[in-house]
Amino acid sequence: MKREQDLYPPIKQLLMTQGYEVKGEVGAADVVACRGDEPPVIVELKMRFSLSLFHQAVARQAMSDLVYVAVPKPTGRTARRALKDNLSLCRRLGLGLITVRADAVAEVHCDPGPYAPRKSKVKTARLLREFNRLQGDPNAGGATRHGIVTAYRQDALRCAAHLAEHGVAKGAAVAKATGVAAATRLMRDNHYGWFDKVDKGLYALSAAGGEGLKHWAYSWENLADVEPREGQL
Repeated sequence: MKREQDLYPPIKQLLMTQGYEVKGEVGAADVVACRGDEPPVIVELKMRFSLSLFHQAVARQAMSDLVYVAVPKPTGRTARRALKDNLSLCRRLGLGLITVRADAVAEVHCDPGPYAPRKSKVKTARLLREFNRLQGDPNAGGATRHGIVTAYRQDALRCAAHLAEHGVAKGAAVAKATGVAAATRLMRDNHYGWFDKVDKGLYALSAAGGEGLKHWAYSWENLADVEPREGQL
């Protein structure tokens, strides 16, 4: 499908099979379908998901509660994610979503209606746990170019800095000196490749760890001024 008008026949057929009379380009709407005394169904057509498409559809909600957006069904590596994300957005906006497959079959993924999102206590708890573990305010909101400083990375920086200053040390000693209760496990897991296991329970800073301290120097310098929390994981 190369044009928006190529979407029209499959969508018209879909609506006609449900007993609607369908007409294209009625006033400001791309597609309007009527059935008896029911509110009209309005469908906005676009060749891809876009902010403009959602703006238009939201504007049509002033005319009817039954507003759909319609696009060709996404294909390719990111298709499933794109469809899932935009389906979620449609539901939040109270819009319906129709996609048209390459074989000209229209599929309804959701119908218009009020949306009451369910809160996830698990996700909220995870967010607050990370907030409480994160020491200071090391990240500018929206800035990802340099990399995000997580609470886990802060723990790793504390351990790496201790080894850089004191040399080979036992995990328990690092934990006591840095306040990172899980220091031994953190260095054993070695997620960033910053630590070398010298012997049982003994760790040293690796070459990658030295580079990591340089790369995250700004974060470490600010972290050094923050008192470690008791029992920090």
